[in-house]
Amino acid sequence: MPELSEKIEASPKREKKEKHVELGQFASTAIAGNDILSSALYVSGIAILFAGIYAPLVFIVIAIVLWLYKHVYIEVVEALPLNGGAYNCLLNATSKTLASVAGVMTILSYVATSVISAKTASEYIHTVLTGVPVLPLTAVIILGFAALVIAGVKDSAKVAMGIFVLHVVTLLLFVGLGVWSFSAHGLGYLPENLARTTALFSPNGAHLSMPSVSDITTPIRLLFFAFAASLLGVSGFESSANFVEEQKRGVFRKTLRNMLLGVVIFNPLIALVVLHSMPIPEIVAAKDFILADVAGVLGGNIFHYLMVLDAFLVLSGAVLTSFVGASGLMYRMTLDHCLPSSILLPRLKSRNTHVTRIIFGFTALCLSILIMTQGDLLSLAGVYTISFLGVMTLFALGNLVLRLTRPDLKRTYQGPVMYVVLAAAATTLGIIGNIMIDPKNLVYFSFYFFPALILVLLMIYRDYVLSWAVHLTQGIPFFHRPLRELYEHVTKPKILVFAHTPEKLYKSLQYILKNETSLNIVVIYCAAQDTPSDAKKKIAQFVDYIKMFKEANVFPNFDLEFLVEDQTPFDPETVRRYANRFRIHMNNVFVGSIHEFHEFTFEDLGGVRIIQ
Repeated sequence: MPELSEKIEASPKREKKEKHVELGQFASTAIAGNDILSSALYVSGIAILFAGIYAPLVFIVIAIVLWLYKHVYIEVVEALPLNGGAYNCLLNATSKTLASVAGVMTILSYVATSVISAKTASEYIHTVLTGVPVLPLTAVIILGFAALVIAGVKDSAKVAMGIFVLHVVTLLLFVGLGVWSFSAHGLGYLPENLARTTALFSPNGAHLSMPSVSDITTPIRLLFFAFAASLLGVSGFESSANFVEEQKRGVFRKTLRNMLLGVVIFNPLIALVVLHSMPIPEIVAAKDFILADVAGVLGGNIFHYLMVLDAFLVLSGAVLTSFVGASGLMYRMTLDHCLPSSILLPRLKSRNTHVTRIIFGFTALCLSILIMTQGDLLSLAGVYTISFLGVMTLFALGNLVLRLTRPDLKRTYQGPVMYVVLAAAATTLGIIGNIMIDPKNLVYFSFYFFPALILVLLMIYRDYVLSWAVHLTQGIPFFHRPLRELYEHVTKPKILVFAHTPEKLYKSLQYILKNETSLNIVVIYCAAQDTPSDAKKKIAQFVDYIKMFKEANVFPNFDLEFLVEDQTPFDPETVRRYANRFRIHMNNVFVGSIHEFHEFTFEDLGGVRIIQ
């Protein structure tokens, strides 16, 4: 029978509260905003390609989708303010396996963002300095920002803020010159582009710009494809959720508001200026670098060079955002043993100090994909589009699941469920549309996604793999001994479960069996928060349940220990004290939902996992 202890001695050393980098509203907005606003450099050309004169209206619809997602993200991230975005949401709402799908998608999204942004930045420079080789410059940009992130998030934020200010000023100047051109030259090319769009949308119209979809002539299909392809304009909205722990409290929802304002203001106006300044055939021909060409029309060579410089810097800033977001997510996944901690985090307790190996790993992944694809934007875009739309869709689904599985979780905000459903539907349609536009997108995505997912799943289920290997090599001591030692190392760490209701103990242990490798479970009941009679009754029930589990062989491999804390209630200090006592990281502490009556929040608990 598991040993019963009436109380546990306080650890003589209290865990020092880790000092986190705390970024303000401007710095956080700059890091995430460089990613989402960098798409303004090419997304207008994409929208006009399909929608013609109606591109500004398409951007307004996309802004509405982003507004819906603002509600989705605020609800989940403020309730569970840990790095990881969709991964963290699904980890606390469902299982580690499903969360790993979102985690892999997010990492691939960041890899593709990093490589595409660095490559496009190099292409912009190449239009002015033709002697500069594109691929080597792309690699240099990636390596440069890797070094910058290793130097520290605060230093990265300073660079991001400078880039962000320049980009916003350049876009304002672009729109301002467009307004001046409109007042000086009237409607410009708008009537001609309206006529071309009308012809395009006519029953017998032929697509004017994309031969691969030249048979698509119905207005609804064209507008649907315009919507799906132009969702690239909101890529990066999820970035802020992946470094929320580095933001000051209350800043996260402000970053979402600021990014939404940027998309609402700039994307429709920029598309309108582009349509006013150039005819559709020329827009299509220069769609990848359209703002640079239009800048030359509006302000001559000086403004053209300024736009090229801005494009290079802000696209490089998107590389920085990828590194910051990916490192936060990969750190979280490594702590949860979805990635190899012995390789990526040799010192788990030294947060924000020893993440260098994670940066090296992410950099190596970016460079390897750059080399394999030779910077081919078609293959990279297939990974990019499906990944980030998939991540946003999974986040919305995670929101719905969290409402069902954790209905009592303490929240600062809860949006209407219809907003969540509409948001998920919109990005799901976006995925379908992008696959219809070019089925190769799904092929390229699968080529990178499934090998990465298999690697993560092997980490999650490594206890089963090792158990099988140990059994298979019983007659071969040379292999059996090290495999046996590795299996014991994987299953030896303790997991603390703070339980308040005996009836939910089975469900908690079942979750651990399905999602964790550890076999050493310490169940802790804080009796101080109940009346003496209730506490005595619950203690007896806990003991009976554990005895029954052992006699019925329900969890045969588990080593269950039951402890009673009768001095202090369940609160952040108690959780930290026990984590210190057993020398485990806070992500190996499992709790039930944090309710409204608790005086503390999930954030105050320092990274525990909710499993009830």
